[in-house]
Amino acid sequence: MDPLSLKTLNKERRARRAAILITELEGGANRIVREGDAVSGELGEAVGKAFRTGISKTVAVNGAGYFLNVSLPSPRLVVVGAVHISQALAPMAKVAGFDMEIIDPRTAFATAERFPDVPLHADWPEPVLAARPLDAYTALCAVTHDPKIDDFALKAALDAGCFYVGALGSRKTHAARVQRLREAGAGEEQVARLHAPIGLDIGATSPQEIAVAILAQVIQVFRSRGLGGVEKGRAA
Repeated sequence: MDPLSLKTLNKERRARRAAILITELEGGANRIVREGDAVSGELGEAVGKAFRTGISKTVAVNGAGYFLNVSLPSPRLVVVGAVHISQALAPMAKVAGFDMEIIDPRTAFATAERFPDVPLHADWPEPVLAARPLDAYTALCAVTHDPKIDDFALKAALDAGCFYVGALGSRKTHAARVQRLREAGAGEEQVARLHAPIGLDIGATSPQEIAVAILAQVIQVFRSRGLGGVEKGRAA
């Protein structure tokens, strides 16, 4: 790897941006491709798949061989609400490879006893997200049912381009939420990205089942980035 490519790759890693180092197997020439950069043809298809899977591999395109060295940020899962769903979600998210953290200003819920192994912020979303900004490799789930807590975080996640933004609540609740978000300046494209009711439609009823539905949808959206057409969920 030439020094400039290494410097560029390390810069992308520090900024939590995805990048792939493409190296020609014959000759050794290499270049950095950032997620979203245009790469045409079969190589572009291979690059898109590599960004979605995170798997580094050798590919053959038009008789030439390339090694795709993939560098993806660790996906974050920020949950607004220290509720029963969050308790069930925490161990599953860890197993699935997500760095999960919880935000909830309600100190009766946001306790180390209830969440012993999860970074916990017993504060309002505004100061927490100012100190720990959201990004494209973050999923945000709002599950408090309290607009005073959820709405700011949802708008911040939509503005930051989080790969997944979901909110708990019925369709009636969501309609009122959408109106508030529009009044706060959210555009129609942003509102359309909001997964609500949250989670895949698996008929979930218990907090544990809803947690499964949420995590499944988060993974689905994460692994289909750039493909479009991901179905919205149905959990309450």
